Amino acid sequence: MIVAGSVLAALILTIKSSRLVNFYDRWVHHKLGTQNNTKLWRLITFLNEPKLIAGWDVVLASLLFITGHPHLSKWVLITLIFTDLLGIFLKHTVKRARPKKTSPVRVGYSFPSGHVLSVTIMGLMLWHLFGKSGGLLLFLIIIATWLLVVISRLKTKAHYPSDIIGATTLGFFCFAIAQQLLVLV
Repeated sequence: MIVAGSVLAALILTIKSSRLVNFYDRWVHHKLGTQNNTKLWRLITFLNEPKLIAGWDVVLASLLFITGHPHLSKWVLITLIFTDLLGIFLKHTVKRARPKKTSPVRVGYSFPSGHVLSVTIMGLMLWHLFGKSGGLLLFLIIIATWLLVVISRLKTKAHYPSDIIGATTLGFFCFAIAQQLLVLV
């Protein structure tokens, strides 16, 4: 938790104050190629919309509740709500403009990526809940989904690389806090 929090704090301070880091972030963003808004990347973006992930979170919480795990049900809901609220707070605190070639449909701020944050925290929760029974297959599915979302955010030019790093770090930070709270729920 301390490592993730420290990395996140350093990244936020760097984004807000370092022209050199912002220059390299934009340079890498530019070097990733032209905007690729194909149906595949739009589908991946849609399937991993933070609002849709929240819906899946409610389904997961409902299933946990029905199967006799009300404390895990509450934990799943509280973890995603806390993570999303912190992500929204950071977006409005850092106020980083989106890349210029972003789709006009995407409004708001860039840091951290809401898509990557949602898929990161959901993947961590799924692994925590089902990792022992799901094994390697579940692990590979979670990693593949995360990678597809990361690539989609970069291919559609919706985010800078540091937005992805920040969202991933924030997801791990929030998950570390959520694991501590699991004993209280």
